[in-house]
Amino acid sequence: MSEQPAPPSACAARQPLEPAAADAVRAYAARTRANADQFAAALEDIATNGLPSVEDCTPWEELREDHLARLATKRPAVA
Repeated sequence: MSEQPAPPSACAARQPLEPAAADAVRAYAARTRANADQFAAALEDIATNGLPSVEDCTPWEELREDHLARLATKRPAVA
């Protein structure tokens, strides 16, 4: 993706956001950028040092169950 702004012809029909909405979009962009940076750092570490040993890794099933448990605490089940 490009970090270049859209060409002027595409901007002519744009409507400005409310300040709170613009702040929310900027916050989302910052979180997304931070997540991408973290992922890129992990890939760079693997490229530099190789894959970690199996003993040092967490099985994906365990990660999935932990994530599902976190989601369940945030959103109670519907009866």
